[in-house]
Amino acid sequence: MKRIEPVGVVAHTLVCAAGVGRDALLQALVDGRSALTRSDELERGTWCGRVQALDALPGAWAAWDSRATRLALCGLQADGFDAAVAGVVARHGAGRVGLALGTSASTIAVSEAAYARGHFDAPQDHEALNTLHGVTHFVQQRLGLQGPALTVSTACSSSAKAFAVAERWLRSQLVDAVVVGGVDALSNSLLYGFNALGLLSSAPCRPFDAGRAGISLGEAAGFALLQRADEAPSALRLVGWGEANDAHHMSSPHPEGLGAERALVDALARAGVAANDIGYINLHGTASARNDEVEAALVARHFRAPTFASATKGVTGHTMGAAGIVESIVCLHALQQGHCPGTAHTRAADAALPEAFAAVFHTDAADHGVRTAANFSFGFGGNNSVLIFDKVAAP
Repeated sequence: MKRIEPVGVVAHTLVCAAGVGRDALLQALVDGRSALTRSDELERGTWCGRVQALDALPGAWAAWDSRATRLALCGLQADGFDAAVAGVVARHGAGRVGLALGTSASTIAVSEAAYARGHFDAPQDHEALNTLHGVTHFVQQRLGLQGPALTVSTACSSSAKAFAVAERWLRSQLVDAVVVGGVDALSNSLLYGFNALGLLSSAPCRPFDAGRAGISLGEAAGFALLQRADEAPSALRLVGWGEANDAHHMSSPHPEGLGAERALVDALARAGVAANDIGYINLHGTASARNDEVEAALVARHFRAPTFASATKGVTGHTMGAAGIVESIVCLHALQQGHCPGTAHTRAADAALPEAFAAVFHTDAADHGVRTAANFSFGFGGNNSVLIFDKVAAP
């Protein structure tokens, strides 16, 4: 596996249950404050990371109105992100800026409402909205991009894999910049679908805890602007990625973590680093029994202290196709601020998990300056991805 040239992360933004703008999530992580709230949409109840007070799309954009596109617009307007993209478009041209966006359900809530009514109401009755590509098409139009646009839908690894797509596009000179992102909104299809699989917890999720009982869903929209590091120097960089599909089972991980391990090994090779060079790991940490067990065993095989590992879905909920971008932003925060978050709701690592895992897994946040961070994103069907980021030291 050949080492890749670094890719600069020149801007990033996020809206999630913790609030609008990346600082809202980062403050929740510093405070150890969960943004999960009780939801009674299912008979037995569950806890979700729901974004509050999303405004309907205005004026000419009304035909694109859906919960997913509202989330997307809110994210694009936060942290000056749309202005940063506009600057890149002005410099390189709209045709030289690509878009790779991860989602699992896109705008499906519009279709759900139509089926409940028995018909589609105008103006949300057009084909461009009611497809898996709908939210990507909206973001492309909203930002005025004319480069390649791709929807990545590999369940929970979707927006992590979007980073790999972007790096390949940049390396091949297909584009000069790429907007990567992830958008997923809560919907009946997701709530009832995960409930039917027996994966939803009736209490806030507790990753890697002995009492873990399943996942808590969430929603989010996050974006990052990537450019080749030699053309747009940035302190924060994507330096490695790995992706693999072990195709073991639709919803259960390979018992030995085969695809996840392949993704990790490839990411380390592309970054040109060893496992013990990783200062912080944001674990996938869904709090489902089998997923946590397999992930803990993978970590135990490769990592030792002082690597600091934690899982943050107890703060945001599992944001599905947006999880990769949300948790990549957590990694960027750890690099920028030297602050590694804890694992909300989890009291201690399950004693049945390997001791080597417990040695690097943390429930409490800590100031722990790191130069390199990894994000694990493992999806249904064995679609696994690992991203590695670093920080360039100030001259």
